[in-house]
Amino acid sequence: MNTRICLRGWLWLLPLGALSFLLGAAPTTPTTPAASAGPQFKLLKTIPTGGTGRWDYLGPDSDARRLYIPRSTHVQVIDLDKGTEIGDIPGTNGVHGVALAPDQKLGFASNGRDNAVSVFDLGTLKVTKTIKTGANPDAIIYDPASKHILSINHTGGNISVIDPAALDKEPITITVGGTLEAAVSDEEGHVFVNVEDKNEVVEIDSKENRVLAHWLLTPGTGPTGIALDREHHRLFSGCGNSKCIVLDSQTGKQVASIAVGRGIDGVAFEPTLGVAMTANGQDGTISVIKETAPGKLEVVQTVKTINGARTINLDTKLHQALLPCNVPDGKGGQTFGIAVVGVENK
Repeated sequence: MNTRICLRGWLWLLPLGALSFLLGAAPTTPTTPAASAGPQFKLLKTIPTGGTGRWDYLGPDSDARRLYIPRSTHVQVIDLDKGTEIGDIPGTNGVHGVALAPDQKLGFASNGRDNAVSVFDLGTLKVTKTIKTGANPDAIIYDPASKHILSINHTGGNISVIDPAALDKEPITITVGGTLEAAVSDEEGHVFVNVEDKNEVVEIDSKENRVLAHWLLTPGTGPTGIALDREHHRLFSGCGNSKCIVLDSQTGKQVASIAVGRGIDGVAFEPTLGVAMTANGQDGTISVIKETAPGKLEVVQTVKTINGARTINLDTKLHQALLPCNVPDGKGGQTFGIAVVGVENK
């Protein structure tokens, strides 16, 4: 993330008192007439989990009903259904994210301050190995096509490719250049990475470990979060100037430039409901984007969440968005927790 560098990547370093997190009001009225055509989202609940440390990318395991939460120096593990802590993984200095390799039953935590990735057993939550990476590993993902873990090294300008089935092998380095942000896989051999200081998306061949293309995001600047509609081959890049730029993931052609809320950091795509969601931390909202006519993408609803809720991931089983932030503690104060946004069952 550039001179704003790191509004997200370093936010966990700021003193707690430097941020103001307030519980949002009820969902706002949809901002366009098209909102009536789709499901209506709302803040369903908040889950106070407590604990210490800053946070960044959530790591949901919807099948196992677990949520891995990076907390600066450790990873908090909670039960997604009960909201209770079931474990803690220490020694993850400057952790930003967690990725899971299901075949090996291993988890991987990107430790930005140590330029390393911690490998842990999903059963015991014990760290079994530490692997050196490029500078400041930030986002981290599992790519099903190659069955590799990709550590996206924010200030290193490169990607460290780890084989979970051969942990003793030196990671492969893919040189990209620039300040790297979030990444997403199409699960067919391509990974897409936002480059914040160059205002572009880079396409990676995840089987041959090489850069295929650079696609500009103009008029979007400072891209951070990224999500993919795999069925329709649409990439959604959330940009620091309150725009979501949509690209065709096969050609790089720009499909849409959409105005969204302020302080956008994370983006998610929910395939069952057919919507993209940008987490707008400064506004404390989610911009819900949907195709309202053939080829026409627009914001169909602005959902009030909580100020500071800037990153987002999905509980794919319940089709709900999960946003880490400070939430009411039930005693008149606040504590760390998760805001849950979804469609209310009637």
